[in-house]
Amino acid sequence: MAEQKMMHATEATNLADILERVLDKGIVIAGDIKIQIADIDLLNIKIRLLVASVDKALEMGINWWQQDSYLSTKAKKADIEQENKDLKRRLERNEELKKRLERTETAAT
Repeated sequence: MAEQKMMHATEATNLADILERVLDKGIVIAGDIKIQIADIDLLNIKIRLLVASVDKALEMGINWWQQDSYLSTKAKKADIEQENKDLKRRLERNEELKKRLERTETAAT
């Protein structure tokens, strides 16, 4: 006689399936920590954790990693370009001030 297996009403879900569902839908965990003495706030921490796939995060309008120069080469390049522009402006300003100083020194002698 063939051995019969016990059937469960619910399907067994493995960790990969759970992770896929969480990343597909996203999950938010939120919490606040507040420490106060005599109605004076000493510490107030708001903790928000979002677990989702990159596609889901972009769909929700969350893209902070794209502007972070530590995580994105495009953002790092933009930071370097901005820094170069600022340095060029400062150099031009220094050159202008140097010329003014030379003119004043020449006029004073």
